[in-house]
Amino acid sequence: MVLNILLQIPNLVQDTLNSSAGIPGEEGEFLSLSVIDLVLKGGWIMALLGLVSLITIYIFIGRYLAIARGSREDKNFMNIIRDNIHEGRIETAIELCKREDTPIARLIMKGLSRIGKPLNDINAAIENVGNLEVARLEKNIAAISTVASTAPMLGFLGTVIGMIIAFYDMSMAGNNIDIQLLSSGIYQAMITTVGGLIVGIMAYVMYNILVAKIEKLVFLLEARASDFMDVLNEPAH
Repeated sequence: MVLNILLQIPNLVQDTLNSSAGIPGEEGEFLSLSVIDLVLKGGWIMALLGLVSLITIYIFIGRYLAIARGSREDKNFMNIIRDNIHEGRIETAIELCKREDTPIARLIMKGLSRIGKPLNDINAAIENVGNLEVARLEKNIAAISTVASTAPMLGFLGTVIGMIIAFYDMSMAGNNIDIQLLSSGIYQAMITTVGGLIVGIMAYVMYNILVAKIEKLVFLLEARASDFMDVLNEPAH
């Protein structure tokens, strides 16, 4: 009896896929499943995955906008800083950095505030500010990476729970086993697997997008720090 039930599972899976796609059933009626129906059939695992996906999207949008703002740079910024340094207008250069209020501007402002000290001290101060700026931009990004790795495992957990429910229902039904009795557990097993993979892939892509943008900004910070140190080493006109 159990073997017969197991042999019918692939047919139930195909019927489920057909119904979700709106393919006519045996009676010629079109069956359809909305996203809400799928989530409800997936149980609490799907609710957890939905909550995690919303948090991931929220973090991604916040970090993406913050990094985009931090990457803004006036093309003439370093030229103006250079001119002010050579003309001895350090306070004017610092005020310009305050108005810009970007990671690059804060980096340069730290260097400007240390002018007059040994170059090694200025360089170390700039590096420290750069590290702080990068750490600020990376805030909560580790959470997205965690979601990317754990969401598929949550989906697999739902799969195991769904199959346990299916086999429990089989054991309780005795000789009155009906394939429809197993649908709830099998629905949860399939839906949570798909849900976990979708959330995991989405989080993985978002994480890599943010990492790529941060690496680009880090390169820009290093380039501007180098430009600033070169300005300090230039002879005054």
